[in-house]
Amino acid sequence: MAKTTQRFFEARPGSVSQARSFTTEALDDWKLTDRVQDIRLCVSELATNAVLHGTVPGRGFLVKLDAEEEAVRVEVHDSRSQWPEARNAADTDTSGRGLILVDALADGWGVQDRTPSGKIVWCSFKAAGGTTA
Repeated sequence: MAKTTQRFFEARPGSVSQARSFTTEALDDWKLTDRVQDIRLCVSELATNAVLHGTVPGRGFLVKLDAEEEAVRVEVHDSRSQWPEARNAADTDTSGRGLILVDALADGWGVQDRTPSGKIVWCSFKAAGGTTA
């Protein structure tokens, strides 16, 4: 049986930890604890990107979780249309590794336009023996 939940967050640094907690609670409620640490870290990275780069002033971001038996899909909806790019940060850089982590931990990820404006950055995680969403 498919499960879906979503929550809107203000574009402020404290919202990142709230998004992680929201994710953990949803996965615990759904008894999907297989890859909770990977999923939490990816939510944290995508939420951080939304706060720092993805929202216009006065707008927030939405975290949506979809789960089926085979996979969990995470979406972060924000208000800026500019797509993020994974980049190789220098050893001395203090940021810039978020999408590299998402790419390493998730079984798939991507970006799609959102109507009427903004974008959705998503990632998916296979359950044991499952397929990506």
